[in-house]
Amino acid sequence: MRRLSGTVAVTAVLVAAMAGPAYAAAAPERVCRVGDGRLNEISGMAATENGFVVVNDGADDPAGRRIFFLDGRCKVVRTVAYPSRPRDTEDLALGADGTVWVAGIGDNSAVRETVGLWRLAPGGRKPELFRLRYPDGAHDAEALLLSPDGTPVIVTKTPLGAGAYVPAGPLKKTTALKRAGDVRLPMTTTSNPFSLAGRLVITGGAVSRDGTRAVLRTYADAFEFDVRDGDVVAAITGGVPRQTALPDEPQGESIAYSRDGDALLTISEGAKPEILRYRLTNPAPASEPAPASASPSTQAVNSAPATAAAPVSESSARVPVGIVITGAVLALTAVGVLIARRRSRGTG
Repeated sequence: MRRLSGTVAVTAVLVAAMAGPAYAAAAPERVCRVGDGRLNEISGMAATENGFVVVNDGADDPAGRRIFFLDGRCKVVRTVAYPSRPRDTEDLALGADGTVWVAGIGDNSAVRETVGLWRLAPGGRKPELFRLRYPDGAHDAEALLLSPDGTPVIVTKTPLGAGAYVPAGPLKKTTALKRAGDVRLPMTTTSNPFSLAGRLVITGGAVSRDGTRAVLRTYADAFEFDVRDGDVVAAITGGVPRQTALPDEPQGESIAYSRDGDALLTISEGAKPEILRYRLTNPAPASEPAPASASPSTQAVNSAPATAAAPVSESSARVPVGIVITGAVLALTAVGVLIARRRSRGTG
């Protein structure tokens, strides 16, 4: 979906009045352009020693259903096929030892009994599939983060109420997940193709190579958290992030740290996409996220205390509460339309 209705556009203005301040971003550097026609739905990326590794989002074309290794000029130098058809691969992460983890966690219709996590050993030719089961029903998700100790963290795409999930035990053929916390990102006014809806959903994540920072992105912004003692979940559920605006990326679903940790790298879905580099010199702090709900269905497990809500500006205080609530409902409807893309079929 590239446009929202006029009603939702008005709603975006009203709800944005309650948001924290928007921060200008320096123009990103263009790293390189991916010219391979098989890579037209890139949804996950990580930086390697010699370039990048990327995956497509549930590609219809069998030629695109692979793990692609690129050199520093974005040229494909190696591919690895899956042993069975992946269902909806939405993100990837790179372990300290070079292991590639691919998250087959997309579920636009929220109907999957299990989601998939593929593991490819360094230099390997055949990824191994682990199935994961949520404790509270199906979720659509597009973000995978890998803790320094190797624990995978999945963050759902639920608007205004994303959850962080981790395996309840060692990975096996089918592993139960547990909800480890609630993720609340600040509202911004950053321009993007999906307007308000694009600021409400998490589309990717990454952890820095040294394990001291984690980042989550929407279609509009990146939010970076400091990680203490390797606890990525505590950082993204209880920390106050720094915002980097990613304005008007065509369909930004990928984010990664550069190998030196000095920049964020992004790439969009679409034909011949470019890898963009956003330098992280003195990133601006974002406003604090709203506190998580205390309802039993979303109570965090091993989560840090909720942070305080950002102060409401004088202008936002003049917005009637009823209008804001109506706006929120319409915004959620817009998000529903946004994420209701075609269904994919497969195994992980």
